[in-house]
Amino acid sequence: MDEQKIPQLTLTPDLDEPAAPQVKPETELKQSEPAPEAGPELSNLSEAEQKAVADFAEQIDLSDANIIIQYGAAAQKNIADFSQAALDKVKMSDMGEVGTMLSGLLVELKTLDEPEKKGIGGLFGKAKKSAETLRARYGKAEENVDRIAGELEVHQRKLMKDVAVMDQMYDKNLQYFKELTMYLLAGKQSLEKARNTTLAELRIKAEKSGLPEDAQAANDFENKCQRFEKRLHDLELTRVISLQTAPQIRMIQNNDAAMMEKIQTSIMNTIPLWKNQLVLTLGIENSRRAMQAQRKVTDTTNELLKKNADMLKMATVETARESERGIVDIETLQHTNESLISTLDEVLQIQTEGAQKRAEAERELRRIEGELKQKLLETRKVQ
Repeated sequence: MDEQKIPQLTLTPDLDEPAAPQVKPETELKQSEPAPEAGPELSNLSEAEQKAVADFAEQIDLSDANIIIQYGAAAQKNIADFSQAALDKVKMSDMGEVGTMLSGLLVELKTLDEPEKKGIGGLFGKAKKSAETLRARYGKAEENVDRIAGELEVHQRKLMKDVAVMDQMYDKNLQYFKELTMYLLAGKQSLEKARNTTLAELRIKAEKSGLPEDAQAANDFENKCQRFEKRLHDLELTRVISLQTAPQIRMIQNNDAAMMEKIQTSIMNTIPLWKNQLVLTLGIENSRRAMQAQRKVTDTTNELLKKNADMLKMATVETARESERGIVDIETLQHTNESLISTLDEVLQIQTEGAQKRAEAERELRRIEGELKQKLLETRKVQ
């Protein structure tokens, strides 16, 4: 590792110092080096880092209570700030919204509010649906799909930036992990040295002098060593948290990448395929309507030809029949002649009957006249 990348250890951390600004996402993704697999081992460090640990261990004075209290506090603060930043990042990444968009896209692709049959199959199966209705439904669905696709593209770009940020967060966490490792190694070296030298000397001195103040000094230094050991244990716990954060970052990153791929598939494959199917459906419907129109024209033409032929036949036959008729039909003359003869016979019979009735009436009139004259003569004789 380069000299400038070695973590800077300090015994007097400024806990009020603001956390390092969050790195900006890069346009290209990069692979980070894996985190160490074992506990704090000096052999895992480079020669420069081992020298930095050894030099820093020489600066640790366990007799100073402030050093024990603040030892590694800067690294712990970095981890705490980093964890909060990672949590905020996860909160801001609303995968639920992307899932809702994908669900909405699926609904638009599967159904166009078909009352009889749902789904694209129902839409394509409506062979008798008018082209105007299909175009209207297609336009509405296409508008919704394009709107959702546009929003998905925005989220896709955001996810690409998030994946890049997660890579850099992983590197930053690895840096904090190594910093804690160096604090622990330096602290353990200093603690071991203090117990083997200073504490041992204080105990020997107390045993030789038998003075209570010497015994108290040895006991006080031993308590400081124990507190420092507990402090190192706290740093060890923080180091484990940092170690666990690395796979968690990768999991979040993989989830973002998987969602990016899902969005990419929907935008690049599913939506164009769906639109192509709708275009084919409209084309088939237009062809079907044109074929129906042509069929109707053909059927109408055939019907007109048949009707015209029938009318021509009827007109021709009637014309020929009329042209072959005389001015007066023989039947009419026969009927007229029969009627005339019958009329003459009836007139003759009436005239004969009339003559007979007149003769009878004349005879009756004579009889009446004779009776009347006779009656008048009889009356005159009596007078």
